[in-house]
Amino acid sequence: MNRYSSLSDDFYVNMNLSTEMELPTNRESVLLFFERMQKKYPTMRNFYCREKGDFILEEDKDQGHYRWSTIEARRLCSGQVNPAGLDDALEQHKLVLDLAPYMLSLSPIDCEAIDLLFGFDFTYRGNHNLLVAEALGLNPGLERLLEVPGAAIVNYEPTITLALDEDCRMQCRLSIENRTNALQVRTGEFPEEQLSVYITARRYGALPPNTTFVQVLESLTRVCSDMVDNYVADNVLRPLARAIAAK
Repeated sequence: MNRYSSLSDDFYVNMNLSTEMELPTNRESVLLFFERMQKKYPTMRNFYCREKGDFILEEDKDQGHYRWSTIEARRLCSGQVNPAGLDDALEQHKLVLDLAPYMLSLSPIDCEAIDLLFGFDFTYRGNHNLLVAEALGLNPGLERLLEVPGAAIVNYEPTITLALDEDCRMQCRLSIENRTNALQVRTGEFPEEQLSVYITARRYGALPPNTTFVQVLESLTRVCSDMVDNYVADNVLRPLARAIAAK
């Protein structure tokens, strides 16, 4: 069982590899790549192309858990929503990264950035901004803003980015994204929407010699797991879950 599934309503793991040069878009390269993905994951059978030229292969979404992968102009992506286990999602991402150099001519020196995202979604009907402020609090220097007569919070999405090495190539970002807008605050009518918490580890630049994409992914996984386990679960995710349960 996924050890993160109890922290939110939905959990997903996404990998993005951004490139300096455009990725191949010819039929042979794209189809061979996705056929190899489908050989490993036969239930990935929905293939289509967006208007802007992105190619997508994904599973059916009606079960609440599914895999997907995309080839964009300068980005290769892979994701899994509500995976059975973290290793299951990482195995999929590693396959994408193993195939890319051979089937999409992707070189380690062509890497602009590679990132891994752990996403946590909470379903909540209400003012997301106010919920976040109540659950996580405000910086002491900002707390008095809540005392402004007649004021209502219409945007509060805390975010912080940390550099994890001296040259700032390895970074980790915590961000909270809500779906509440000013119209909903004004009318007091809030649809049931997703409040999202993202933990993103990213490495910038070309890979060092004798370093593979999979090795970088493994280091990003350690960063994300450490952040969630030691800093985010008890201080962000569980307080949000408790605040929602109390409403």
